[in-house]
Order: sequence, then structure tokens, then C-alpha cells
Amino acid sequence: MPAPKRRLAEPWYGFAFDAGRGKDRAGGRMDTLTRKALVGLAQLEVAVALLLFLPAWSLRYWQGWVYWILFSLCVLAITLYFLKHDPHLVERRLAGGPWAEQQTSQKIIQALAAPLFVAAMVVPSLDHRFGWSHAPVAMVIAGDAMLVLSFAIIFFVFKENSYAAATIRVEAEQRVISTGLYGIVRHPMYAGGVLFFAATPLALGSFWGLIEVIPVCAVLVARLLNEERYLSANLPGYDAYRRQVRYRLVPFVW
Repeated sequence: MPAPKRRLAEPWYGFAFDAGRGKDRAGGRMDTLTRKALVGLAQLEVAVALLLFLPAWSLRYWQGWVYWILFSLCVLAITLYFLKHDPHLVERRLAGGPWAEQQTSQKIIQALAAPLFVAAMVVPSLDHRFGWSHAPVAMVIAGDAMLVLSFAIIFFVFKENSYAAATIRVEAEQRVISTGLYGIVRHPMYAGGVLFFAATPLALGSFWGLIEVIPVCAVLVARLLNEERYLSANLPGYDAYRRQVRYRLVPFVW
């Protein structure tokens, strides 16, 4: 898929010319997008901190601090990279949530996914507070490594597919992507999502937190299957791609 055309940064004196007015407006839109993305990112990081430390009722939760720092750095790095290299992708990712979906089935699936995201952090934090389980440090480190890997997968998905919107839709001139991770599984974004949810309780030192992995996988599979039906009906070449890449989520498994 050809990359969308991007404008190079204009020198400040370019606005002195009449032709620079359009660039001024474009720069204003970019400033608005950057501000919106960074404000949203800050709100997300505050929300994650609250989900980690309020249920734990303590700041003496080193697993939570390591998790929050890694989460924040990964999300910040991805956001800054694509604000610079593919702002259209960032704009597509900002329009998410159940209310943004066009299909009723996807609205329901998204509404189910939101509390699971919350539970992925609240349950391990409660586990830490009440001492339900005690995970070894090696498991916590493994969970942190899996967390970073999940964000790396998401980064390469975004880099390969500028149309990776937060909602299920097909845009004009959109084509099937079959390169990079899309040449291994048809839904690498969801594969990264499964890894993220599996990594979170491990990184937070909780065995009990693993109970949410099963419902998360069920919701992701439901979304994935619904998305495939939509793409088969609306994206030319997708059926051929399904025959070319056999596995949906896990290589050699499914």
C-alpha cells in the first residue's frame, strides 16, 4: 500500500506569502491533532495509574510502578512517532469507542471490552492489596517483557497499515495489506492485544488476574470474526488474502 503523502515542516517565514495561508491552516490542524492526542494520552496514563494504585490502596507497589512506567513510555513513543510520520493514522485511532462503531454488533463487543480492560488492572491490584497470590519476581519480569513485546507488535502493525483505525470500516482507495506481520496472521493487532492482556497480570505479580484472559480472548475472537465478515463484503481482494494467509491470530494454530 503506498504511504500517504506527508508534508515537510515549513519554515516560519513561509507564512509571509499568500500561498502559505493553506499551510498555516494545515499547521493549525496538526497542532490541534497533536494537542488532542497528547491530552488523550495524559488522561489515559492518569486513568491507568488510578486503576493500579487506588485498588491497591498503596503506592508501595513496585510491580505497579514498573508496569505504569513501561506502559506510559511505550504509548508515548508510539504516539510521538506516528504524530511525526503518519498523523492520519493517529487521527483514525482517536475516533474509537462503542459510540464510534457503525455496526450494532461491534458497539456491543466494544462495550464488553471496556470493563475487561479495567478488570485487567483492578484485579491484580486487589490481589496485591489482599495478598491472594504471590508471583515470583521472574514471572513479573517475564510479564514486563511480554508487555513491551505486545506494544512492539502494535507499533509494526501501525507502521505497515496506515488504515488501522480504532473502528471497523473501509475507506476509499483502501487496499488489502499482506506484508509484514500481515503475512503471518490476518489480525496481528489482535494478537498483540491478546499478548497485552496476558502480560498485564503477570507483570503486576498476580495469578488471579489471569482469569480475565479467557473472556478477553472470547471478546477479541467475536470482534475478529465479525470484522472478517465485514471485510469480505466490503474490501476487494480480502477473500483472496484469507486464502493466502491461513491463520487468523496464532501461527500454525488458528
